[in-house]
Amino acid sequence: MTAAARGEAAAPEWTTTRWFNSDPLTLAGLRGRVVALEAFQMLCPGCVSHGLPQAGRLARFFGDDLAVVGLHSVFEHHAAMTPTSLEAFLSEYQIRFPVGVDAHRGSDPTPVTFGRYGMRGTPSLVLIDRDGKLRGHYFGAVEDMELAAAAARLIDETPLGAAAPDAVCTVDGTCT
Repeated sequence: MTAAARGEAAAPEWTTTRWFNSDPLTLAGLRGRVVALEAFQMLCPGCVSHGLPQAGRLARFFGDDLAVVGLHSVFEHHAAMTPTSLEAFLSEYQIRFPVGVDAHRGSDPTPVTFGRYGMRGTPSLVLIDRDGKLRGHYFGAVEDMELAAAAARLIDETPLGAAAPDAVCTVDGTCT
C-alpha cells in the first residue's frame, strides 16, 4: 500500500534560522529515519515540564532508531527569546538533541514551520516516518506510553518500496 493510499501527507520541510547542538538539519537529509519533531518555546510551562523532558526521554530510549529534533517556535514574547537566551536555556535544562530556531516571514507572528504543520500551540510533537510522511500530530501533554508505542510502530515498519523482512520462526517451528 502506498503512502497516498494510507492517507498520509508528505511532511513539510522546516525553515530555520539557526541550529544548536548540531550542524543544520533538513527533513530531506533525515530521509530513511523516523523523526520526532518537538516544537516548543522556552517560556512555555508545558514545554518545560512535559514536552522537552519527554523528547529527551525519546532520544535516550530510542537512540539512533529515532531522530529527535527540537524546533524553537516563538509566536509571542519575541524580545525575551533571543539566541543567547535559548543557548543558556538549552544548557540549563540539559537539552542535548538538535534544536533549530523556526524562521519568521515579515510581520507574520506565526513561525514558518509551525504554520506549515498546522500547529496550534506549544508543546507540539509530530512523528514522521522513514519515507518523510507525517504520521502523528500531538498538541499538549501526551502520555509517554502512547508516544513510545507510536514511535516504535514507525521504527518497526518496512519503508515503502523496501522488501518485507524474512519470516521469523520460533523454536517450535512456527513462522510468521
